[in-house]
Amino acid sequence: MAPVPDTGAGESPSADAPSAGAPAPEIRASAAPETGTSRVPVEGQAAWTRLLKMSRPRATRANLLAALLAVLLGAGIAAQVQLTNQRGLDELSQPDLVRVLDDISLRSSRLDQQVRELESTRDRLKNGTGTAAEALEQAQKRVDTLGILAGTLAAKGPGITLRINDPTNAVTGPIVLDIIQELRDAGAESIDVGGVRVVASSFVGDRDGEILVDGVQVTRPLVIKVIGDSKTLSSAMTIPGGIVESVRQKGAEASVTESNLVEITSLHRPTQMTHAKPVE
Repeated sequence: MAPVPDTGAGESPSADAPSAGAPAPEIRASAAPETGTSRVPVEGQAAWTRLLKMSRPRATRANLLAALLAVLLGAGIAAQVQLTNQRGLDELSQPDLVRVLDDISLRSSRLDQQVRELESTRDRLKNGTGTAAEALEQAQKRVDTLGILAGTLAAKGPGITLRINDPTNAVTGPIVLDIIQELRDAGAESIDVGGVRVVASSFVGDRDGEILVDGVQVTRPLVIKVIGDSKTLSSAMTIPGGIVESVRQKGAEASVTESNLVEITSLHRPTQMTHAKPVE
């Protein structure tokens, strides 16, 4: 008779093992606590720390490319500004360069002639070769010159008339001041702006869109009378990049008329000195 195998009937069945024929128990997965997926509000020091970490620059390819483009853009702008500042005589055409050279030559010749005349007069008076009448004549010329420069005497002579038609009032006080400075650099001996005599102490300003010279409102269109070398003054105003071109860029119209006789009858009332006294 064959031996009967031991089936473990003597051992008690495990409590966990399902009994034969019994349905398998239903297994339910317990919900894991949400840790990384939940958005827990951060406040206080932790919030500032997280913000600081997020704002730190990261050496990514996009950031490096943006930085390179910014550097190239800055270098391009700097080069363009430098090129614009250097634009001057190199950008002028040959006729314009000839006009500039003629203007400089006329100014130099005029100044050289004045120096020679003054030196000759000084030498004659210093050596005693001049007469008393000549000395008196020179003194009177000096008084007349000072009177014209101070604006206390009317003046006439060759010069130009600059007319500026400015319907939009784009020509302001600073532009008029630049015009006066350019005229002085060109050798203007007497200047009248809108009926107001311009002297060394004159000032230009604006008020409600109107131009004031020494506190007096000047009318538009603006008329500026100048006595001096007409060719030199005209070249200084019409030179490329000069006053006439600058005024036209503002939307105004400017014209220069040369004349052999310009009369300036406006006078400047001298200011009474309260502190300055001549040295004896």
